[in-house]
Amino acid sequence: MFYLDDIGRYFLMLKGVFSRMTKGSVIRNLIFKEIDDLIIGSLGITVFLAFFIGAVVAIQTALNLNNPLIPKQLIAFASRQSVILEFAPTFISVIMAGKVGSFITSSIGTMRVTEQIDALEVMGINSLNYLVFPKIIAMLMYPFVIAIAMFMGIFGGYVAGVYGGFVSNSEFINGLQEDFIPFHLVYAFIKTFIYSFLLATIPSFHGYYMKGGALGVGKASTSAFVWTTVVIVITNYILTQLLLSQ
Repeated sequence: MFYLDDIGRYFLMLKGVFSRMTKGSVIRNLIFKEIDDLIIGSLGITVFLAFFIGAVVAIQTALNLNNPLIPKQLIAFASRQSVILEFAPTFISVIMAGKVGSFITSSIGTMRVTEQIDALEVMGINSLNYLVFPKIIAMLMYPFVIAIAMFMGIFGGYVAGVYGGFVSNSEFINGLQEDFIPFHLVYAFIKTFIYSFLLATIPSFHGYYMKGGALGVGKASTSAFVWTTVVIVITNYILTQLLLSQ
């Protein structure tokens, strides 16, 4: 019953986010600030993680190719498929649930603790629209982050495979091109768009409705990370069944 109440409040929050819009010039400035905090600020860790994830996938694939009859191109093929289908969109999103999600929850939760949200309401400003809407719009650029993660993951696989002596340059390039299905990119970016909405709204919900003082902010951040991760994993399963199981 507790979780049902939370789900109901979540959808009520979304209704409030898209009503009583704040002045356009104010929202625009807030959106640019959120893009800087949530998107630009996440590029460094994304590039770092994606590169080494791709490298590890390539090395593990190469080390498990014991049969000389299996072509070396499989190293690049496995790296491409793993990075595009799962590691870039889903694994990076789970990491972002910790980085971006905690930032959103703590920033909104701190405003709740210091009564800044109450002050916004007193001034006649829709606090949900003012605080959450810019984050949703900023996170629409999240697929750009995942596109970079895909590139860096494959590049990491290339560096580890070719310069590690597991596969030649031509074999890796041929493996990347082998049996490529463009819909896999569409599938990955559909997931990414949905994840971006979840990453913006679930942490906002936990921050906006948190209770308690500074300790409550920490608990809300932890809950936001856990629930964002759970919903992302469940959503990943559902989308995979709907889009790929045909």
